Amino acid sequence: MQVLLTDAPSLSEFIDAQSRDHFEHLCGLLDAAGIAYEINPCLVRGLDYYGRTVFEWVTDQLGAQGTVCAGGRYDGLVEFLGGRATPAVGFALGLERLIDLLEQQQTEIPGTEPHLYIVTVGEQAQQHGLLLSEQLREALPRLRILTHCGGGSFKSQFKKADNSGARYALVLGDDEVQKRQAGLKSLREKADQENVGFEALPDRLTELFNN
Repeated sequence: MQVLLTDAPSLSEFIDAQSRDHFEHLCGLLDAAGIAYEINPCLVRGLDYYGRTVFEWVTDQLGAQGTVCAGGRYDGLVEFLGGRATPAVGFALGLERLIDLLEQQQTEIPGTEPHLYIVTVGEQAQQHGLLLSEQLREALPRLRILTHCGGGSFKSQFKKADNSGARYALVLGDDEVQKRQAGLKSLREKADQENVGFEALPDRLTELFNN
């Protein structure tokens, strides 16, 4: 079977232009965020409602049981079951494998409520918000950061930010991206929103959450 697969046509040669553009955009987001990945043309999922991208998160620390999480997009599933057309992505997570990884790395189990909720409106803001959130997570690993996904107005996103329990909202629009700054708004105290440059954000957040 492996010999047959080696000589078989690649799946990537048979996808339509829309799916190819979607996949290239996804790879661009991963590249911008500095997330390493490997394109595997032989990767499949066992359920045929998957479409577009499927994925696996793997580790080399658990031997043969190295797949920690796997899933993909299933944009047509909700409509197929009788609901409205709803874009969707999902995954299955190996809880025992995740616990094994945490124990091996002696990782402290974090709480659940986010410290910071990132609100983004605008195409540039949404893309840069993903990158900025990863940069902040790397700089401040003890900070729990939730990035809004799915669009919506500032008002609707602020409502979700407030309901999340976060202490602060980080506000990013296309104008802020051009100015390389973000708005920082307290969700638990009455205070004016302050504007903070991207480079100064880690220090300002450290100051806020150490108080």
